[in-house]
Amino acid sequence: MNQSVETHVKLTGDNIFIRLLTVEDAEDMVNLQLENREFFSQFAMERSDDFYSLENQQKRIQMLVENAKQDLDYYFGIFTKDEEILIGTVNLFAVMRGSIQSAFVGYFLDEKHNGKGYTTEAVRLIVKYAFEEINLHRVEAGVMPHNIASIRVLEKAGFEREGLARKNVKINGKWEDHQQMAIINPAD
Repeated sequence: MNQSVETHVKLTGDNIFIRLLTVEDAEDMVNLQLENREFFSQFAMERSDDFYSLENQQKRIQMLVENAKQDLDYYFGIFTKDEEILIGTVNLFAVMRGSIQSAFVGYFLDEKHNGKGYTTEAVRLIVKYAFEEINLHRVEAGVMPHNIASIRVLEKAGFEREGLARKNVKINGKWEDHQQMAIINPAD
């Protein structure tokens, strides 16, 4: 089931807005990634040095734009509502259709903006998009058990704990356990 995707989606919350990234965001993405390289490395797969180049980010975002058109992944930037500055990302990835109708959510927020509720707001917006716009039944998340702040983000956004996936994702060179969490579309 291929959804028709509007490539200029913008969803507004109280303090932030999210919108699908475009190639024009590549320079801001490089800056965000470089400024938070050490911080993000605690929660992300290992990145090669070329990940932090403008050319790589342009190619990466172009691929993500195409993935959204094909209903595979939806990669949003998180922007401050007042200054419209890119402060993070929130995405739906591994979209599965057929009898499953689900995806995973992932997010990163600039370290200096943590603790302000922005990530919770972004997750709520993308879940609403997942359920109301692209008709998913379920959104899942995996978070390392020691990442209490991220677990709280998901809980505040309505996710429930479902179990522990042992040595599930390779983070910073080490296989890490992940607390599996999910939210179900209330309309289903």
